[in-house]
Amino acid sequence: MAGPVVDILMYHSISGQGGPTAIAPDAFAAQMRAIAETGVPVITLDDFCAAKIGGAVLPDRSVILTFDDGFQDFADAAWPVMKDLGFRPIVYLPTNYIGGREGWRGIAAQPRKLMGWDTIRRLQGEGVIFGSHTESHPDLDALEEAAVEAELIRSRDRIAAELGAAPLHFAPPYGIAGKATQARIAHYYRSSVGTRLASAGPASERFDLPRLEMFYFTDPARWRAHLAGRGSAYLAARRGLRAVKGAVMKPWKGVA
Repeated sequence: MAGPVVDILMYHSISGQGGPTAIAPDAFAAQMRAIAETGVPVITLDDFCAAKIGGAVLPDRSVILTFDDGFQDFADAAWPVMKDLGFRPIVYLPTNYIGGREGWRGIAAQPRKLMGWDTIRRLQGEGVIFGSHTESHPDLDALEEAAVEAELIRSRDRIAAELGAAPLHFAPPYGIAGKATQARIAHYYRSSVGTRLASAGPASERFDLPRLEMFYFTDPARWRAHLAGRGSAYLAARRGLRAVKGAVMKPWKGVA
């Protein structure tokens, strides 16, 4: 990839619950320590967009930390590790479920608890950034245009009312956002991330940013090799396996 390489890391639950949307706390802590020890800078989506829009300079290699769904274990297990290291993550919130439990398609066997607004406000004060993950966590491409608009606007407005500022960044549930949906997102947000498995860079489309599913990088040696710039072969292999899976189970839609 020409120019700076930005790995946008995708997390969901930091717990021992198992499955591709959960990473054990000790594995997560090891991933964070590897970032700190290798010296790869942690930037924010605001930094990335400043480079895309205004020409700000990015490091040669950097990472962005993203978390979908706003699970309570973010506050309990993930944030203390990142706070100690000085990292600023973003958490995408499905606003209808705040303070309750996940209730959307593809939920875990034991539905996980989401943070409440009081916790979210406390974390915002400590440096955590929050974005929108819609209102009700639907497949946006399956909705009529008016329903898509409602999901984008109502989630944005609820976060603004609770946190005092409108969110600038968005993550579509399941990573599903076709071109028409991306165009609607662009009316209300500064960026949108998906589940396409790749690193981002200067040429990446701002409303279809790729991410690395960190379930694939729980092996410490493999993760450190990737941070050192030696992970392209493994990433290509994972993309190939995902393509095969998609051919068998059409369409593969990610787990966001």
